[in-house]
Amino acid sequence: MLVESTKPLKISVSLSLDEDVVKQLRIFAEEDDRPLSSYINLILRNYLRRMKET
Repeated sequence: MLVESTKPLKISVSLSLDEDVVKQLRIFAEEDDRPLSSYINLILRNYLRRMKET
């Protein structure tokens, strides 16, 4: 039986962020009990959704 995945395909990217930004993101991610990359993805997804609405 073939089951379709509902998760979006992940693509690995590399980027540079300011140290203070990463420190704050790590704190927020930990408070939300998420890995840093998942938290950044969530933030970007929410931002893009809001941009579409405007």
